[in-house]
Amino acid sequence: MPISPDKIERISFQVIKVLFTRFENFPEDATSNRNAPFHKAFMNAFADKFQDKVSDIPFFISLSSWLQGLNTTLGQTFFENVAHILSDGEKREYTSKKLGNLPITRQQKENINSIVTELSTAQELPNLDNENQKLFIDDTSDMVSAIDFSVDVFFEDATQITAIELKSVRPNSGEMRGEKQKILEGKAALFKKFRGKEIKFFIGFPFDPTNEESETGYDKTRFLGSIINMNKFFTANEVLLASELWDSLSGESSTMEQLLQIINAVATTEFLTKCDFLNDHRNKQQDVELYKQRLSEWNLHLELKLVNNEAAIKEKIRTDKKLNRIFNQLIFKDGEYNFDRYNTLNALL
Repeated sequence: MPISPDKIERISFQVIKVLFTRFENFPEDATSNRNAPFHKAFMNAFADKFQDKVSDIPFFISLSSWLQGLNTTLGQTFFENVAHILSDGEKREYTSKKLGNLPITRQQKENINSIVTELSTAQELPNLDNENQKLFIDDTSDMVSAIDFSVDVFFEDATQITAIELKSVRPNSGEMRGEKQKILEGKAALFKKFRGKEIKFFIGFPFDPTNEESETGYDKTRFLGSIINMNKFFTANEVLLASELWDSLSGESSTMEQLLQIINAVATTEFLTKCDFLNDHRNKQQDVELYKQRLSEWNLHLELKLVNNEAAIKEKIRTDKKLNRIFNQLIFKDGEYNFDRYNTLNALL
């Protein structure tokens, strides 16, 4: 099943926002790095490797910084927002500053510490079923607070709670022990809070950088083996990787392929030209069919609805000064779709 048109549009909005931001920050030249003596000094050691590949070292330094910014945007914003759209989920933060710490029993806490210690010292191998038996217990010991934990993607069904921690494809060395501790305490706390519901808590990776066969394929055994201590603390069935992750979020197949199609439809060398074209109302009057075509190319169905019903909207607006001003607002502001404008004009239909 394909992603619904509504969700395709919402994902397209996310793509436009990322592209707009990254274009604003793209280093056209190296003027922001006229002097980077330490970088250049270290790069002297790689001069033979740069030969015939990198001709402008200051620009290369600027571009590397820009690429790191893109990685951060994708990892901290884009993947998470798209995951929420696909799953109808949300971010949850069970911390003292947000939703509050969740309680677990002292016995659960002791079992968690025992599990982590045994995995750390290799006394035990990770075993999801055995660990869950030690977490999902109803005992009468004193209540204590679980550690603060957040869930990047959280959704609740009639019988199940699903929590997913989204990670970069290259986690920091030594990070897995802390992730295991957090997930164990999170599962125990969610078991107490949502009684009677099955609790599933995963680590999700958006793609598999070790896979060369296809963009959306994955080799979980190879990928997990590439991460320090991953196999020491996690089993394969606690991990959602590449297309497995995206299909799990949407509940459908071929989701990752569809996501790449959505991105590729917007992310072309003509992006800024098309963005400027759509933001200029005069273009709509001069060639409305081209204007509608470009809205369709970017899956912008909300704006297309306004354009198709523009005569009726203008009939309602007439000489109303406030509504005329709203009508003439830009449809994108700093890469964000102008929902306030849309909601006001759509209410007139």
